[in-house]
Amino acid sequence: MNRLLQGMVGFQVSILLLFAAGTARSDAGKVYVGLNAEVGHVTSTSDDAIRQGIQIAIEEINRSGGVLGGRNLELLVRDNRAVPARAAAHYNELAGTKDLVAVFCGKFSSAVVESLPLIHKQELVLLDPWAANDKVVENGYAPNYAFRLSLKDGWAVPEMMGYARKRGFSKVGLLLINTSWGRNNHEVVKQYLAAKPGISLVDTQWFNYGDSSVMTQYRSIRKAGANAVVFVGVEPEGAVLVRELAALPPGERLPVVSHWSIAGGDFPAMTGEALEKVDLAFVQTFDLHHDQGKRSQQLLAVANRLFNMKSFSEVKSPCGLAHAYDLTRILAMAIEKAGSTDRRKVRDALEHLGRYEGLIRVYDPPFTPARHEALSPENVFMARYGKDGLIGAIR
Repeated sequence: MNRLLQGMVGFQVSILLLFAAGTARSDAGKVYVGLNAEVGHVTSTSDDAIRQGIQIAIEEINRSGGVLGGRNLELLVRDNRAVPARAAAHYNELAGTKDLVAVFCGKFSSAVVESLPLIHKQELVLLDPWAANDKVVENGYAPNYAFRLSLKDGWAVPEMMGYARKRGFSKVGLLLINTSWGRNNHEVVKQYLAAKPGISLVDTQWFNYGDSSVMTQYRSIRKAGANAVVFVGVEPEGAVLVRELAALPPGERLPVVSHWSIAGGDFPAMTGEALEKVDLAFVQTFDLHHDQGKRSQQLLAVANRLFNMKSFSEVKSPCGLAHAYDLTRILAMAIEKAGSTDRRKVRDALEHLGRYEGLIRVYDPPFTPARHEALSPENVFMARYGKDGLIGAIR
């Protein structure tokens, strides 16, 4: 997103924050959707992509007559800075907003998982277009108010390990962020390797948000005999790893198999020429940059009108846009089926929708009472950054 667009979006968000300070809205003709994400996070672009996906869908829906007999949808944005306490405060405030039907989360699983008790106490429909921790949806609540259209760790780990197996990486070391998300991946990796032997886990190392170096952990992994690093983290520390690996002699650079949230920022800009020196592959769910289908071209026309976007190559976190777009259209279907902004009715409707032909796939149906995941393992693949800085599937 260019600086002018960032400024325009920031102004729009500020206006929304000013007018949404209370717990209720007076213009009852509208139906509200929230986004509680890491807007103020310095390097994140996932929140931009998620917001754009929601706004594109809302534009289409409103131009087609809105919902509930002509009521427009409107997006309310809250900035949690990826801080769980801020996220909780925003969920609580949004839950009191009149005619708000659901809230989208951002990419940081810890800002969601820690708010699940509050979300369910407030009967707040949570729509997840990014956060991958299995526990966001597998949360033990009945009825369950969390619905995900995104990757989850239980699918990402098998894809990463399967890729490692194909590449002949028989000994791997884990380099994990020390959060609930990193710990969930650690559990999933151990379960996977117990069920599918053939890859040895030789070392597990942890790092924290904001670490300026991960070389101590990397050297431990390499000393343990690993022939690949499995990385679970977001873009700032992922960029640290890539830059530090690129500074090593070629023979000391292990391949990196990464979870998908390094693509939650402008990773090529953060790594520069170092990216071309490192063997890096990561998980994705949809190749928006190279999709030439009719649906994506229709979306681009709307994006051009809203954001002056000439190509989806301008989107730095493309899966976020695609997930949020499909999820917003599915939400609109649920609102219509519910015939109301009552969140309990909307939640129930989400479990009983019909077929929807979306951007990413045909959802038939998107969710059921027993399944609150709209995607499946078949949507998961490994990808790389090309020399043009765009994400492309590994064929």
